Amino acid sequence: MQNVGGVDRALRAVVGLILIALVFVGPQTPWGWVGLVPLLTAIIGFCPAYTIFGIKTCKIN
Repeated sequence: MQNVGGVDRALRAVVGLILIALVFVGPQTPWGWVGLVPLLTAIIGFCPAYTIFGIKTCKIN
């Protein structure tokens, strides 16, 4: 069951990659690993927080 739409998935992927990049470049903070969350939700197309709040940006399902 997916609840994350195409544009939402693309934005999550970009934000996730930017945050992960912070681990290797820039301030090199371990907080960049938080970027795994939006990246993984973009890959699988499901966001648990969306389920809790009843949000669905996906047109299918």
